[in-house]
Amino acid sequence: MRATTKLRTLFASGRIAVAPGAYDGLSARLVEQAGFPAIYASGGAIARSVGVPDLGLISVSAVVDRVASMVDVTSVPVIADADTGYGNALNAQAAARAFERAGVAAFHLEDQTFPKKCGHYDDKSIVPAQEMVQKLKAVREALHDPDFIVIARTDAIAVEGFSAAIDRAAAYHEAGADMLFVEAPTSESEIATIAKSLPGWKLINMFEGGKTPLLPVSRLEALGYQLVIIPSDTQRAAIKAMQRVLAAIARDGSAAAMAADMASFKERETLVDTAGFLARANHYAS
Repeated sequence: MRATTKLRTLFASGRIAVAPGAYDGLSARLVEQAGFPAIYASGGAIARSVGVPDLGLISVSAVVDRVASMVDVTSVPVIADADTGYGNALNAQAAARAFERAGVAAFHLEDQTFPKKCGHYDDKSIVPAQEMVQKLKAVREALHDPDFIVIARTDAIAVEGFSAAIDRAAAYHEAGADMLFVEAPTSESEIATIAKSLPGWKLINMFEGGKTPLLPVSRLEALGYQLVIIPSDTQRAAIKAMQRVLAAIARDGSAAAMAADMASFKERETLVDTAGFLARANHYAS
């Protein structure tokens, strides 16, 4: 089954899916091995992994290359962050085809101006709703796989207000979006209203420390959401873990004191399937 079809089947099942964020092949494989049915390729986490903030500073080719490396080493659907489509409708079409070639099952496109900002930063700006509508239509026409899932994100709550965000999301569904993503609601009431008011499948962004209050997955499912993304908590955990081991090395000259908190040599090699690669190398050498 194609990844796109697998993801559609998942959303149509009536059960909510949780997709933790990943930013490279190793983190994507860890998400899959933890048993999650989908992986969210976080654009913000990918940006931060090269040492820059989530301000639209990474090129579409760099993001697509990174996402392709995640698809290559996992077997569950990958949902990508396509930012604003990296420009106008024609740029968005080119980006859509690139993400499709990379093997992702879905991506979300947002209505911020280019270059964008993280959805939980202040002082965002958005394009006219009709411009986003036309961009969504262009993207849908550019895709070849009819099961590919287009997710429309609006950042309008912080710019035009909650009611305008709902109106925009409804227009985006009419334009062909399969799933709607109203970014950064600030109360449980807003979260519930989004799910109740809008047609089609809905995505909610849940992460520690953001503008959106954290709700249990069971509550989000009851409200009518199909997908929860948790973009960067894995990366934030990794940052803290690396800081702790670096502090130990600076203090002791080795990471021996952190051994219990590190993957073993064997665990690391198992994660990247070193034995499998060596076995294939030996097979082809004979």
